[in-house]
Parts: sequence; structure tokens; C-alpha cells
Amino acid sequence: MNAPTILSGRTWRAYGYLWVTLLLAPFGFAYTVLVPSIGAGLAVTVVGLFAAAGLVTGARGWGAAHRSLARAALGADVADPPRFVRPRGFWRTLAAMLFDPTGWRALLFLLVTFPLAIFSFVVTTTVLAVGLGAVTHWLWGWSLPQRRMPDGTLHRGFTIQAGDWYWTAESPSHQAMLAAAGLVILLVWPFLVRGVTSLHRLLVQALLGPTSGSLRVAALRASRAAAVEDADTRLRRIERDLHDGTQARLVAVAMQLGEARDQLATDPALAAELLGTAHTSTKEALTELREIARGIHPPALDDGLAVALETLAARAPLPVTVDVADGVEHGVSPAVRSIAYYTVAELLTNVAKHARATGAYVVVERPDPGTLHLRVRDDGRGGAAIAPGVPGGSGTGLAGLAERVATVDGRFTLDSPAGGPTVVDVTLPTTTRR
Repeated sequence: MNAPTILSGRTWRAYGYLWVTLLLAPFGFAYTVLVPSIGAGLAVTVVGLFAAAGLVTGARGWGAAHRSLARAALGADVADPPRFVRPRGFWRTLAAMLFDPTGWRALLFLLVTFPLAIFSFVVTTTVLAVGLGAVTHWLWGWSLPQRRMPDGTLHRGFTIQAGDWYWTAESPSHQAMLAAAGLVILLVWPFLVRGVTSLHRLLVQALLGPTSGSLRVAALRASRAAAVEDADTRLRRIERDLHDGTQARLVAVAMQLGEARDQLATDPALAAELLGTAHTSTKEALTELREIARGIHPPALDDGLAVALETLAARAPLPVTVDVADGVEHGVSPAVRSIAYYTVAELLTNVAKHARATGAYVVVERPDPGTLHLRVRDDGRGGAAIAPGVPGGSGTGLAGLAERVATVDGRFTLDSPAGGPTVVDVTLPTTTRR
């Protein structure tokens, strides 16, 4: 970090931040005092409770303003806390607003900032004024009134007196000494500004940024939304497959059977041909239904995750080695097994489509009793990447997999340097009930 100087734009931006904070601090302090005042005076009425609750959530606006100010003037990298989510129901909404943690932390920030802003501004401005006054004293010292010293002499300008001893910056040499002292003060002043603004930066980061708990709640909400969207997408795909494929084929079978029935008496040969076509179409429809059922829940999973992955490897278009540790499935819930299976299935599909690999290796183990760990490695060209927020981004579908893993509080990590190999590690809890 570069040493601050009085000529640095960063120093003056930080000093400007102290000015703006001083202007905002009294209004923020008054806003903070208003919350308990309204709460105590109107608590017996529902309107009063809503007024106080509105002020608490309204403090989020103050927090946003101070975060923006700190980013612009101090370069503070403070993330925004999760937005307020209004629950359903009158009383639940009132309670959520009244006990909004982000709002209360913003109110605490406004309360603490008030004395800190006054202290910071007064100290830095006083030191700056003293330094500038000492450096320029030789220009304006003559305008100061004369003072009579203990020895009866009259002197003009800056004076230090202790009992009968005194020192004045009246002679050129003394003025030079005073200017040198002022220069030292001006050299120290930027460090003072940085010090006091560091306190403000720490306060912004501690009270106006997101907490680990709020980030956790936001992540759970996002993963829940992703799970709902993923389930809806799967249902729509199943409906489309049934409607456009199996249903159309069964309708054709019904029409062929009806036509064969009409031809039995007049043209038995044509009826037999139609029956054969209907029989073939029926078998194809059954095959499609089995594929759809396998997409919903693979039958091999009923025999365990190890058997399901071995079956998956046998059907893969490239050689796949599966290594499942003994006893790995003990205590693993069916939902987690299903997620593990589909994760490996989609990763192997990606390997076959995009990696140009000659083989893949799947490892399943239990690093601890509450965790299931999967690793899929291939010897392909590498360069895989996750496109945030875009399921299937970059043609790999890794973003969608990461979202699915996150729905059960799992972790999805990708290591895919150019040239390979690509290694995907997935950590899942053994149960979704936590």
C-alpha cells in the first residue's frame, strides 16, 4: 500500500468523505432516535408498530447510502446484504420488519457514526488548519495584534509562553522554524486522515455488510428457488416427452388396431400387417416409457448407488472406471443417492460430448460419517468452466449441476486447466434433514 501524501487524490477523497459524513451524521442520529421514540409512544397501536417497523427497514436505505459513499471515497469493498423478503401474513410481515437484523445494524451504525464523525472531522480539520497556518504564518502574522510579554516588550505573531519564558515567531529564523514544524504536520496529516477513515471503513464493513448468517439464508433461498425451477423443468420435459412421443405413438397404435379390426373380415393379410405394425409400435412405446421412468428414478438405484453407477458406466460411450468404497451408502438418504447418481450421469455425459477424452474415473467415498464425496476425472482437453447463473453455460451444464448440488447444501468444485485433466469434486451431506 502506497504511503499517503497531501497531494494524493485519495487523501482528499478520504477527507471529503469526513465532510459528507459529518453533514449526514446529525440526520442519521435523529433518525435513530426517532425509532424508539415512535415505538415507545405508539406501541399500543398497530399503526405505531408499523411506523416503527417501517423506520427499521427504512434504515436499510441509510446503509445503502453509506456503503455507496464508502465505496466511492474510501474504496471499501462492501457487499450489499440480502434484500428484505416480505413473508406472507400480516403479523409475520410486521415481525419481519420490526426485527429486521440488517435494519437494526444500520441503526447501530448511524448511532456510532455520529460521535465518530464529529471526532474525525474536528481532529483532522484542526491538524490541517494548524499545519497550513504554521507554513503560511510569515504571510499573515503581521496582521495579528501585538501582545505585551512578561519583560514588558511588545511582540506580534505566534507566541508560546510558559511563565516568564516566551518564544515568538517574529524573526525570520523563528518564522522558518515555525514553517518547518508546519510542514512536518502537513506530512503527518494524510496518515491521520487514513487512520480515522480506516475506523469508518471498519465500521461500514462490520455493520453494513452482509453477515455470514444472512448470506447463508440468501444462499438457501436461492438454492430452494433453483430446486423448484429444476423440478418444474423436469416435469415439463417429462410432460413433453409423454405428449409428443409416447402418447402420439399410442394414438397411432390405437388407430392401427382399429383399422385392423375393420379389415379382419375383408382383408386378413392387411389386418395381420397392421397388427404387426401396432405390436412393434407398442414395444417402442414401452421402451420410451422405460426411458422416461429411468429419468425419474433409475431402477438400478433400488440395488444401491454402487450398482447404479456400475450400470451407468457400462452404458457410457467411453471406458469408465468406478471405485466405490465399502460401506459408502450406509446412512445415505435416497434423495442424496439420487442427486449423486444424476450428478455423475451428467458429468459423464459432458465428458463424452465435450472433453474429447479416452476414459473417465469415478470415485465415491465417505471422508466422514456425515459426508459423501464424489470425484469424476477425465483425461480430456480441459478448459471447462462454469457460467454463473446460466444453467448449461458454455455448453457444459456445470452451472446447473452446481445449483442442484447447492440445494442440499453441497459443494461443487471444478479444476479444469487447458490441456486437462478435468477433475470435478462434489461433496454432499448424507441426509437432507439437518
